[in-house]
Amino acid sequence: MSIEIRQVGPADRAVLDHVADEVFDHAIDPALADEFLSDRRHHLFVAIDGGMVVGMITAVEYVHPDKRLQLWINETGVAASHRRRGIGRMLLDAMLAHARTLGCTDAWLGTDLTNEAANALYRSAGGTAAPAILYAWEFAQGDDRPGAR
Repeated sequence: MSIEIRQVGPADRAVLDHVADEVFDHAIDPALADEFLSDRRHHLFVAIDGGMVVGMITAVEYVHPDKRLQLWINETGVAASHRRRGIGRMLLDAMLAHARTLGCTDAWLGTDLTNEAANALYRSAGGTAAPAILYAWEFAQGDDRPGAR
């Protein structure tokens, strides 16, 4: 297996033209991809196998008035065809190393208690489970929202 892990920036958006199923939740929207990649506080690393994106991890620099810079890891995904090969760990390690170069004091994320694969990955990378409850709000996807596309 020769997997390439690379950070994707605005000039690399074409990399997202070739993404395996189940890496992202939905098909890539070029306008949203451009917006994400052009924001310097958004970070994306991908795993590429034979020109195809087979894994990804996204994160956002989190700034707060009373805390130094932190990194919120938003999402990881690996194609079903490439799971259990260490790709998620390679992506996580790349993002955590990137957080250190940014000067982040912490990195954090959330996952479902029942997501055994994710929990095993995060524990293997030295993460510590912190007791928490995650609350979520879903909003209508109508085109009348500010910023809706």
